[in-house]
Parts: sequence; structure tokens; C-alpha cells
Amino acid sequence: MTIKPAFSDEFNIIQSIAARTWPITYGEILSPEQLAYMLEMMYSVEALDRNDKDGVRFILAEEKGEYYGFGGFEHHYKGENRTHIHKIYVLPEAQGKNVGKLLMHEMERQAIESGSRSVTLNVNRHNKAQHFYSKLGYEIAETVDISIGNGYLMEDYVMRKRL
Repeated sequence: MTIKPAFSDEFNIIQSIAARTWPITYGEILSPEQLAYMLEMMYSVEALDRNDKDGVRFILAEEKGEYYGFGGFEHHYKGENRTHIHKIYVLPEAQGKNVGKLLMHEMERQAIESGSRSVTLNVNRHNKAQHFYSKLGYEIAETVDISIGNGYLMEDYVMRKRL
């Protein structure tokens, strides 16, 4: 398994992985309407292009031409000495094969290289992935509700790992 940078001409791969992963990850947490709204808002090629222009770096987990997951992260988030992981998703059929751990380690490695003192991420308060993050050394730092339009809220924990 190789972790490689993702370029703008590969954003359709990220979009495809999100479309295949989100219904399974959030199907019991979000309404179908909110799920569709958020996928379009966050994972359209245009939205990914905007993220890229705003300093979000994307990486892909690839093996023999097949893509199994992705991450998106930003150094010096909000002008602070931290890296924020905006996105990390692994295809359901690849879960349990260390893909998520490889993606997280690469984002943490790059965070250290950039001089970040910590890494943060948001996770839905009902998402089982928070246990995965805890095993990697992340702790809940705060609870946030973020309005994302259309009357929808992201009800998240912000988790932090000191480097």
C-alpha cells in the first residue's frame, strides 16, 4: 500500500470514495437529505478544488492501481501551530487492513515536518471512528455544533493529539 499526494485531476477518485463510504458511515446518523447535501457541499470536484486552493493537501492510499482511502489536511490551521485533518475515509472493504492508520501516520508525519505541535480533527459525536482516533492517541478537546446551512448542524467532537 502506497500513500501518495492527490492532485486536482484525481479529485474524482476522492469524490468516488466519499460517495461509497458516507452512506455506510453516516446512514444511521444523518437523514438521506442531509447526507446528499453534505456530500455535494464537501465532495463535489468544485468543493475539493476550493479546499485545494485554500491550502488543504490531499493524499490517497493506493495499491496496484486501486484506491482504498484518502485524507485531507491543512498545516497552520487558523493561523495556529497545528495541522487539522479535514477528511479521512477508507472504503468499507478496506477497513481493518491498516489503510486508515497509514493515512493518519502520513498526515502526522507531514504535520511534524511542518513544525506543528499538534494535530486536530473533527468527528461526529455518534461516529464509531472516534474509538479509532483514541487508539492513535487523540483525546476529545471540545464539543462543537457547526451550522452548515439548510438547517443542518455538524455535531462534533474536536479531538487533538500533541506531537
